[in-house]
Amino acid sequence: MARDLESTQRFYAGVLGWDFRPTHLGGGIMVAFRDGAPVAGIGALAGSPGAPVLWTPYFAVEDADVTAARILERGATMAVGPVAFGTGRIALAADPAGAVFGFWQGEVVPDWSVGRGSAPAWLELRTRDAFAAAIFYGEVLDWAGSHPGCCAVSYEHAHVVLRHGHDTVARISGGALEAAPDPEVRPRWHVHFRVPDLEAVIEAATALGGRTASPVQTSSVSRWVVLADPDGALFTVVTPQD
Repeated sequence: MARDLESTQRFYAGVLGWDFRPTHLGGGIMVAFRDGAPVAGIGALAGSPGAPVLWTPYFAVEDADVTAARILERGATMAVGPVAFGTGRIALAADPAGAVFGFWQGEVVPDWSVGRGSAPAWLELRTRDAFAAAIFYGEVLDWAGSHPGCCAVSYEHAHVVLRHGHDTVARISGGALEAAPDPEVRPRWHVHFRVPDLEAVIEAATALGGRTASPVQTSSVSRWVVLADPDGALFTVVTPQD
């Protein structure tokens, strides 16, 4: 959710090469495409002008009312909805540790995915207790269920990993610091986007009013950096090592 749709579109078009199209989802949501595939949605931020701008994951569910009831039964918070929105119903919630997420019941833009192609590389939940979070989301969103198309959950290299088929779609990392007003510290969901050239993306982001929010980090397989857009929304860009 952004304060200024036009300037936000200019930033992400220049940094990540996205183009934007309106859809039948309604509510003024613009969907970003890369190489013809949908990768993200950007909408106008309503309400208080002081509300934070941030990236929020939305999970598709079969029944928004059932999902909301499961969230409340487990001591978490329903912030908004479920309410009618465009062609479906939408809601915003916070898990027991305070990480914000949304869910959507209704039609999904064709070919929308995570973990492959030009789509977001993966979603990451940084929280205090990865196992408790995995149990919460598993019960609320039917992860690791028995019906066809369910996601598989495993524990790998100190992370809880969620896969849909062969695609890694989310990771849950434990050990986040105690709650603090700094959005870079408190439990939260974080989105990672693949890019071909890390330095070129950093340069473009800086030129368009963004900033780096972490040093460039390196592993044996990739390099990445956390960026902030001009309104302060954090996201990570990652590129494979040569």
